[in-house]
Amino acid sequence: MLQIKNIFKRKKLPALSQSGTTQCSRPSIADLSDKMQSAKEKTRTARKIVPVNLQDMFKIKCPDPTAEDRIRDKHQQLGQRLVRQENWEALSECISNHEESGALTPGSMPVAELVAYGARADVVMAAEHAIRESENRVVKEVLTGIEDLEHVVESLPGDYVIACIVAQAHIDIGWAWRGDGWDAAIPQRNREAFEAHFERAGDLIAPFLKSHAHSPLLAATDCARVSGPAATRNHVADKYEKLIDLNPHNHRPMRAMGNHLLPRWFGSYAQLELEARRTAARTEHIWGAGGYTWVQFDAISFDDVACANLDLGFFIDGLRDILKRNPNPHTANLLAAYCANTIGQMHSGSDEADHVRAQIADCTQWIVREHLTELHPMIWAHAAHGFDNNIRIRSPHRFAASGREDAMRIMAGLFKSEIASGKRIVFTENGPQAFSA
Repeated sequence: MLQIKNIFKRKKLPALSQSGTTQCSRPSIADLSDKMQSAKEKTRTARKIVPVNLQDMFKIKCPDPTAEDRIRDKHQQLGQRLVRQENWEALSECISNHEESGALTPGSMPVAELVAYGARADVVMAAEHAIRESENRVVKEVLTGIEDLEHVVESLPGDYVIACIVAQAHIDIGWAWRGDGWDAAIPQRNREAFEAHFERAGDLIAPFLKSHAHSPLLAATDCARVSGPAATRNHVADKYEKLIDLNPHNHRPMRAMGNHLLPRWFGSYAQLELEARRTAARTEHIWGAGGYTWVQFDAISFDDVACANLDLGFFIDGLRDILKRNPNPHTANLLAAYCANTIGQMHSGSDEADHVRAQIADCTQWIVREHLTELHPMIWAHAAHGFDNNIRIRSPHRFAASGREDAMRIMAGLFKSEIASGKRIVFTENGPQAFSA
């Protein structure tokens, strides 16, 4: 894999002026209202209460794509289009403007990151395909697109936005080489490629870290870089803290930090709890107690000890505050699917962790009844897989259908008394209402 390391060093770029996880298993749907039964008994109960004509028992909007999806696609396609037109100056200006305004989608996704993702999408997807499909993993095929991006950096040496886009492309390709397996199972050539791409990403953004210290895009790129092969425990937490402070309305860095502070990555249980509380304190004016919840969100999904140690009351207060401060269908589906599908369907065998998970699963009841107005099946499908970013979806239609089936079956359990009395559940703008069938 010496070829990869050499290709980044072959042409010395001019000096720049300024500028994971463990996948959750997917058990059958359980009857969330009956914690005393075993997992198998719960599954039988849930299936018994699902009527044959379940679709007739519920009336709920199921937009495809959702408003959030449409907005995200629009921004990603803009970035992709500008790159295909080789209009790099307009791309950089567009991303810079969105950074300065702090523009977010309704689901709290930074617009600047979406445009930047679209800008590197063609190169990254082509490289991922070459790595995945080529038996010999031909280096030349993988590097064709990234070499073109390197030439753009060379022609625009003082542009931190372009440097971030190319650095993020290197990071994405690096992870494609590594895969999501255990370290011991990674072939040496793949490991070397992983490390080389991350090293190059660091070189690209290094000249801008001081001069553009207030850029969330640059901080996010730096976080992604330090979470790679050269990560150190304290360094990762510091980088995430900076990113969160630069854009506290974006909950994704909080979730990523919580996951990376698990002992299996770069932290400890004590550090996870400390950073969750510190984040809650710093973001209280935006999220209330939600900062604690966001930091713990993925960590307790992946780790029984983290789950058993959770401050449950604080976490549930955070769920309520998130929905109070961000009342939209995307967030309601995200939290409902998380409580019901990610947490509610995980039975680890740890009594302490499963007790906490059962109480979080119970939150599905009030989230659905008080906040759900439409159904987003893709969120429910991803929740069933622990929101694993590395999952390969071969058929989006079937994947979404599985999410819809999960949601309907779970809601059948939540509204079983109304359904048993012959009621039909209609989801309105004010939440679900029961009507005579």
